[in-house]
Amino acid sequence: MSAVVDDKRSASASNVDVDPEKSVPIDIEAVALPDFDDPNIDKDAAIAGVLEDDSPYPEVRSAVANTDDPSIPVSTFRSWLLGIIWAIVIPGLNQFFFFRYPSVTVTGIVAQLLVFPIGRAWAKFVPRWKIFGISLNPGPFTIKEHVLITIMASVGSTSAYATDIVAVQRVYYNQNYNFGYQWMVVMSTQLIGFSIGGIARRFLVQPPSMIWPANLVTCALFNTLHAQTYAGVGNRGGISRERFFAFAFAGSFCWYFLPGYLFQALSYFSWVCWIAPDNVPVNQMFGYVHGMGMSLITFDWAQIAYIGEHFVGFVFFFWVLTPALYYSNAWDSMYMPISSRGSYTNTGATYDVSRIVNPDATFNEEAYKAYSPLFLSTTFAISYGLSFASITATLTHAFLYFRKQIYTQARRAMHEQPDVHARLMSQYPQVPEWWYAIIFLTMFAFGVISIECWDVKFPVQYFILALVISFVYVIPIGMIQAITNQQVGLNVITELIIGYALPGRPVAMMMFKTWGYITMAQALTFTSDFKLGHYMKIPPRSMFTAQVIATVIAGTTQLGVQAWMFTNIENLCSPDQKNGFICPSTEVFGTASIIWGVIGPARQFSQGQVYYTLVFFFLIGFICPVIAYFVGRRFPNTFIRYVNFPVIFSGTGYIPPASAVNYVPWAIVGFIFQYAIRRRHFSWWTKYNYVLSAAMDAGVAISAVVIFFCLQYPMNGAIGHDTVQKWWGNTVPFNTADAAGTPMKVVAEGEFFGPRTWA
Repeated sequence: MSAVVDDKRSASASNVDVDPEKSVPIDIEAVALPDFDDPNIDKDAAIAGVLEDDSPYPEVRSAVANTDDPSIPVSTFRSWLLGIIWAIVIPGLNQFFFFRYPSVTVTGIVAQLLVFPIGRAWAKFVPRWKIFGISLNPGPFTIKEHVLITIMASVGSTSAYATDIVAVQRVYYNQNYNFGYQWMVVMSTQLIGFSIGGIARRFLVQPPSMIWPANLVTCALFNTLHAQTYAGVGNRGGISRERFFAFAFAGSFCWYFLPGYLFQALSYFSWVCWIAPDNVPVNQMFGYVHGMGMSLITFDWAQIAYIGEHFVGFVFFFWVLTPALYYSNAWDSMYMPISSRGSYTNTGATYDVSRIVNPDATFNEEAYKAYSPLFLSTTFAISYGLSFASITATLTHAFLYFRKQIYTQARRAMHEQPDVHARLMSQYPQVPEWWYAIIFLTMFAFGVISIECWDVKFPVQYFILALVISFVYVIPIGMIQAITNQQVGLNVITELIIGYALPGRPVAMMMFKTWGYITMAQALTFTSDFKLGHYMKIPPRSMFTAQVIATVIAGTTQLGVQAWMFTNIENLCSPDQKNGFICPSTEVFGTASIIWGVIGPARQFSQGQVYYTLVFFFLIGFICPVIAYFVGRRFPNTFIRYVNFPVIFSGTGYIPPASAVNYVPWAIVGFIFQYAIRRRHFSWWTKYNYVLSAAMDAGVAISAVVIFFCLQYPMNGAIGHDTVQKWWGNTVPFNTADAAGTPMKVVAEGEFFGPRTWA
């Protein structure tokens, strides 16, 4: 044993080893280190990892096993039945909450935790019978079954992007096409991106440097649950994770009755605004509805978990730049709320798109000239500028930092990768290329049929262009996501292209944006799950089949839930909907359809137009990564080496529909749990942190469903109308200038702001 250790030390010292079969020296450093500057790599740790036949990345070694047992059952009756059930339940719940604000998203980790005891109970109690040769109970619940079920639960868990096309057509343009149209659009947009999987796998799955950090957390939890040990802390005492989940779930379920129904001021805890409810500047700075959120805290987990992005970008762009622009009256912004999801006329009124469109939902220029140009709140305008910057920053960053890797990986095949995980996966049959081709051709046909058979005014050639754009961007954006865990969206660049190409066609714009953006996003979802399967040694063909079937089931479920909601929930998507179903994302989607589709970017962002200055964010996005790259090369040991401008620019991309209440408390909670507790109580954090998060999500989700169907939906909302709904704790946050969206300036009767003429 000592001789082996001494040999390794010697090899490590010289960075040279010998292939025992060929007696040829191997440069360990060349094998361990990538052919490009990787800020995540640690040279000594990478060399040690290769010598130990493991990943060169320590975070991968700590979360992923470097062994495999191909005999472990994966694609069983149990895994498929449980996977299909969760592929119905979670997407259905999330679609229900999608139209509510604040909403809560039931994440895949909820299914990951709940499936474990269910699977073990199945193994213990279900008889080991066979039906048509298929075993109902194949034995102990395996980790690979667990992974497959979790992937099926999460691959289509969030609301399908195309459901917003259906909602906006119905709410804004009075178009209510049948279920066949809706289903084909949703299926095409959700699945056509999967066809890129075969190409993306070489660049984004096989290379060890593409670590996909979010998957490491998932892998660690899988291994922890099935091993019943906790990496780095041994067998920590205390209650089991299952019992902890049950207690936290019960607490979250019960607590949410307060901010969600009995005491809503706990949700919008803008306490400074309650002291001075009519002071507009105070409400704009400290408010949570239309303000900057400097009241800092909320007691509603739904608000905290609504979104989680980069707080540094938020602080500068929304606490420094936004007030500076607003109070200097840039873009006549003082006549509107400082933050809003909607659009406005030149009198400060809500923009009524029905006044500038024809019956077939096309642009009416004469009506537009007689009505008003469109104006946006300051935060909305800034969000577009940051989107412009993220587009050029992504391409520039990918070229500067990853051009060598893109070139290298284009010339490498799977067997040439030194990573142990790639070698272990090579024993499983890969997905045939014709599987991807069938998905592409089928979904392409669905797209063409939905375009040609319904009056959406979307030429097929632009459908093809949208797919080309998404295919081009999938590799550079995928590399950024695989390394930083942040994805840069293509929604704005696609809006810009189609807005100039086909102005005055809002439905065509929404379709182009969805196929151009979501094709890329779904390709990366597919690739991320394939990397998870790569780490957990799931046969690729089982992964592919599970992802496709689960996506079809999830999308169909979401369309059914949405149809039920529009039929049964009164005033759905109205700003004053009494139960909070105001459709925030649909409002943003609809506003975008007016800006880019009806009016068109030429009337908004071209030279001489109101928001022309936002175009310079394209230049800013190009310059910033260049500066960071050359400064990092000149001073390689400084923090600038880790600055990622695509992430910074896109980190606040969810404003709107998110607002300050979703960022500020999230940052505080993140600091407490991801820094303070992790640093001081690491063993507790390792065992319980992610369990607590999942329990809070699940508790709030189930509580919100119970509240709606038991207390708000019955009797047409009359329960508690004169008692609970009228008391101070449920009215004080909504009787302020913040809640009303009161601007700093009001237009005089008969007057208007902005340009005197427009066309």
